Amino acid sequence: MKQQLIDLSRQRRYWVALVTLGILLEAAALYSQYVQGEWPCVLCIHIRIWIFGFITIGLVAIICNRRTPVIRLAHGLNILVMAGFVERSWRVLAVERGWIFGSCDMDAGLPPWFALDQWFPALFEVQAACGYTPYILFQISMAEILLVLSAMLLSLAVALFVASWFNN
Repeated sequence: MKQQLIDLSRQRRYWVALVTLGILLEAAALYSQYVQGEWPCVLCIHIRIWIFGFITIGLVAIICNRRTPVIRLAHGLNILVMAGFVERSWRVLAVERGWIFGSCDMDAGLPPWFALDQWFPALFEVQAACGYTPYILFQISMAEILLVLSAMLLSLAVALFVASWFNN
């Protein structure tokens, strides 16, 4: 298993799979928004931003695949992005289940130099209050799926970061 993780940490296929997964998640979010009419809340928009973060890291890693320091940096940054993805996914589920209470306004809270909600409103504009995510499959909500998926991706990111420091 250790050798497989070491090999995977150095190969493009991990990054290609990560970018593909990110694009599929964004496509599913847009399908939910524009076809099913499930408008995104501020936490959902934050999750979209974290997903775009790991897509971007994956694209850089694909381009710079033969540069070991860049790949190690990409693995390290990927851990940070996945941790943010886990935190936002947990918060969506916690609000949905009533584990935490708080106000969820219609402002994405992005600074002016990173105003994605203004630059790309079709993707990043907050359009609903927090507290509900649709059921996706077998009465499993989008929030539950996102939390499990993000936790698995964070675990894999940590394992591959550690593996990237080992020699063959």
